[in-house]
Amino acid sequence: MKQKIYMNRELSWLKFNERVLAEAKNPQVPLCERLSFASIYQSNLDEFFMVRVGTLVDQLLIDHEIRENKTKMTSQEQLDAIIPEVKRLNRKKDTIYEDIMEKLETYGMKLVNFQKISKKESEYLRKYFKAEIAPLISPTIIGKRQPFPFLKNKEIYVTAVLETKNGKEKLAIIPCGSGVFPRLIKIPGKDAYMLSEEIILHYVPRVFKGYHVKSKCLIRVTRNADIDADALYDEDLDYRDFMEDLIKRRRKLAPVRLEYTKEMDGESIETICGYIGLSTDYVFHSRSPLDLSFVDGVRDCLRGESELFYERRVPQKSIQFKDHKSIIKQIEKKDKLLSYPYESMRPFINMLREAAEDDDVVSIKMTLYRVAKQSQIAAALIEAADNGKEVTILMELKARFDEENNIRWSRRLEDAGCRVIYGLDGYKVHSKLCLITRKTKKGISCITQIGTGNYNEKTSRLYTDLSLMTADDSIAEEAANVFQALSMGETVQESEHLLVAPNCLQNRVLEMIDEEIAHAKAGEDAYIGLKMNSLTDKKIMEKLIEASCAGVKIDMIIRGICCLIPGVKGKTENITVRSIVGRFLEHSRIYIFGSKGREKVYIASADFMTRNTLRRVEVAAPVYDPDLKMQIIEMFITMLSDNQKAKEEDSEGNYSRPKDQDTPLNSQEFFYQQAYDQAIERRNS
Repeated sequence: MKQKIYMNRELSWLKFNERVLAEAKNPQVPLCERLSFASIYQSNLDEFFMVRVGTLVDQLLIDHEIRENKTKMTSQEQLDAIIPEVKRLNRKKDTIYEDIMEKLETYGMKLVNFQKISKKESEYLRKYFKAEIAPLISPTIIGKRQPFPFLKNKEIYVTAVLETKNGKEKLAIIPCGSGVFPRLIKIPGKDAYMLSEEIILHYVPRVFKGYHVKSKCLIRVTRNADIDADALYDEDLDYRDFMEDLIKRRRKLAPVRLEYTKEMDGESIETICGYIGLSTDYVFHSRSPLDLSFVDGVRDCLRGESELFYERRVPQKSIQFKDHKSIIKQIEKKDKLLSYPYESMRPFINMLREAAEDDDVVSIKMTLYRVAKQSQIAAALIEAADNGKEVTILMELKARFDEENNIRWSRRLEDAGCRVIYGLDGYKVHSKLCLITRKTKKGISCITQIGTGNYNEKTSRLYTDLSLMTADDSIAEEAANVFQALSMGETVQESEHLLVAPNCLQNRVLEMIDEEIAHAKAGEDAYIGLKMNSLTDKKIMEKLIEASCAGVKIDMIIRGICCLIPGVKGKTENITVRSIVGRFLEHSRIYIFGSKGREKVYIASADFMTRNTLRRVEVAAPVYDPDLKMQIIEMFITMLSDNQKAKEEDSEGNYSRPKDQDTPLNSQEFFYQQAYDQAIERRNS
């Protein structure tokens, strides 16, 4: 049988989420962190259904014969493979969750139900329900005068089958009030808590007096969020108003999943599915709570138990910057590289603040994709505009699930006098690019910053990312070309130093792979090292297969989706794939082309996904400084040696821990300790 070299994108993503779930099971991870990984698994799956399953369902409505271009699976075949796999993973999640909660009971965190409490505690909850919950709920009995209500996306509802005195059955719904009352309810005099929806579920007979409650359960609907902004946009509309309307429309799209807890007869489930227009194929039972976001409350309750949490990690001061000296002048002398979250984002923020106050700075141009709600970066840009600088912001309003925050910031920036541009027709602007222009007696000079991650102070403490700051004139000139093109609603057509998608990234990557193929065919050492979130671009994968067949050694560190299966004899046997899932979200993108001594090194905003290479504005920047280039190469080598948080993919597409465990290495802990030791050494010098 011919061995597969491609894996379906959706099934590869499910394998990634299983690796997240593995951290929830890992006994070496502190208990509260394990609980957080279970919650991350669930929220990841929510988005997967909203976006990916939503897309497949939409495709079925258009054409049953649409096939994805790697495994040639139809949309229906993909859904048929996804559903049983999700059910398997959910059963695994339920078992892991139950194990974690059982262990947390030792620390005074008991999440109980009514079978596990005393009469006195039950009486307290009865009074609590009557005083605090009952006045705020809105029960509905479905009938001719009471149509089935709209079920909000990801909200929990109690549903019950009621029987009248004359034997007729009716369906009842109670919203469980997201944000209306606390989710995690403390039971006085006992280290016990109960979820508010469990209290509502228990007291259904009190809500529907005069009816016999035949069955009851909790349900939760997930709605499609796959909506094409560009296809719907009318040029006569204000784009910001259009996006606000789009967000409202997205909340009302068709359901793609129904989850339920407890036992409810199949007929009632079918009835609910009929009301909401969902096939019973997309119904999932859960033993654990339908929404694990309450784990933040659990963590707060247990904050005093230090062994339940990761040891505190504070981003360190970068040793590349001297205190009380101009950040801009330090960059003009030598390129700088920040590595988050091991090093603090503070030098970059200070650079923006310095630029805002520097009389020689004439303009600041910046792309913004996901901004913190309380953003010091945006505040610095507002200060710059207040000080008379020309501030141009490319604010991507189509950053999925961050649209509302971006709309709010776009208004604040615009009100402050910044010029705000809202992206391009047909393309998301995903690049992380900042250009500061100064005019002095010596002439015009620029500082360019290129990053792999968002300008977001919060995620800079949680995601691994790289931030390059350089005074290189060639890079500045091409960064200026990017901003000029965006200002005119165009894309960059040519670029020599920066790799700029959608026109100048994929083809340049293919050329550099070809260069390595030529070296290998000439009998020379040839090497490619890639680190990114996902790999789905078939054109690039085909070229990597060609390179492997030519003898090029290829190492890839891909956290999430990887559609290329490594180690297949005669095809990908010279390719290795690793995924690192640990305390911090691996987010940096690194491209290395060339064997030792002739490496070309880039950091980038782009994964090798078709959406990034062809449907987004992305920027990859060359690292020319030899010290920084070596630093990135050494980081890459260290990550390849990780045997604690890394999983290796085999030729069957399965992931497992590396066999070499003689010297344990957690790359994330290594990088933090390295940054910490360097900061201490500098303070003591």
